[in-house]
Amino acid sequence: MSSTPTAKPRRAEPARRFGATLALGLSLGLAGCASGVPEALRHGTGVSTTPVEVQRAPQAHLGERVRWGGTILAVHNHPRNTTIELLARALDSSGEPDPEAPGEGRFLAEFPGFVDPADYPEERTLTVVGILLPTRTRAVGDYPYRYPVVAVEHSHLWPEPVPAPRYPPGVYAPYPWYGPYGPWRGPWYGPW
Repeated sequence: MSSTPTAKPRRAEPARRFGATLALGLSLGLAGCASGVPEALRHGTGVSTTPVEVQRAPQAHLGERVRWGGTILAVHNHPRNTTIELLARALDSSGEPDPEAPGEGRFLAEFPGFVDPADYPEERTLTVVGILLPTRTRAVGDYPYRYPVVAVEHSHLWPEPVPAPRYPPGVYAPYPWYGPYGPWRGPWYGPW
């Protein structure tokens, strides 16, 4: 008697394909979340020099690559380039400046060509990666201030933060069934 091999059901194959597709989709989805920020800005590239250190010894840091960010103070357009004046702030792990952190000195971010000031409004946060150029002295009020200058290679203008909603006292959420003003109020919520 000859035995012929019987075909095994191939049910594991679709499950394996589904798992691989799911893993690929998740990895692409996670990569897409961070795709708005250049890779050079998300990870610390260059040295960890601060604008204050460069002010103290500008020649020692000339040509170093830095990742700095801060709050935009002003945009100055020139015939061949644009400089954005920033108040340096501490960066978080993704490279975003903390607008609530104390200032760490001022610096200039130099962009080639024209940058529209309407696209870079004051008080927005900006992160740049670039090479340190010689410092420039400009007046801040009557004080001659020595600005470190970064020749920008990569930059990211961070979105304007969405303010947290503020509700009047006694209102806990915008839903009609919470708080003293909704239709579901009653004696069990406390004294009115």
